[in-house]
Amino acid sequence: MKIEKKSWIAIAIIFGVLLIDQIVKIWVKTHMHIGDEIHFLGDRGIIHFTENEGMAFGMTLGGWWGKLSLSLFRIVAITLLTWYLVKMIKRKTATMGFVICWSLIIAGATGNIIDSAFYGLIFNDSYYQISTLFPPEGGYAPFLHGRVVDMFYFPLLHGFWPDWMPILGGKEFLFFRPVFNIADSSITMGAIILLLFNRKIFKTVQNSNTESEATAPEDKPLYPQTPKIIDNTHEVRQD
Repeated sequence: MKIEKKSWIAIAIIFGVLLIDQIVKIWVKTHMHIGDEIHFLGDRGIIHFTENEGMAFGMTLGGWWGKLSLSLFRIVAITLLTWYLVKMIKRKTATMGFVICWSLIIAGATGNIIDSAFYGLIFNDSYYQISTLFPPEGGYAPFLHGRVVDMFYFPLLHGFWPDWMPILGGKEFLFFRPVFNIADSSITMGAIILLLFNRKIFKTVQNSNTESEATAPEDKPLYPQTPKIIDNTHEVRQD
């Protein structure tokens, strides 16, 4: 069976993002402990090792059941996103922009669910020590209860709000505060492109659907038409 070019592009994006994401996370996990930092742009670009319970940009959903619910929700969401992408490609109605954005979102969500599902099983804890891959004593958490590895921190702007501002006056502000990973970036990039160009992307998809319906063969009648019988008999005249 011949695989379409768009399918290859989707596969390449998903596996490419996953490969880079997991290489970076495993390196950080096996070379740093929680709180370690590596500065690569002075104080504006930092590799800061931290872990969260599985939501993007360090957000958390606490508790044993909260963590399990989040992991299961992500698995269901990834399954539905993948099913929709495959469906659109098979129907030949997916634009290249749609395939790229959707693949970035799927790749990012999958990258973080890999951490949640397996990192607790294959790593020991990273607090006050550098973690070991496949430790003899086992991992730090059961299946679907691992923590997501984050590392990129860009505190680009730092200062204080003016005193005359209500509520915020005199308080510290920092942009950009969240610590994130490659998977988070992939989700954000795909979502932003969809939001900025959604009219163009989805209008093209809609036009493709309309064209497919217009070029579809007309419905055949339920019952075959009865062929018209031509009577070739001649009336015989009698004298």
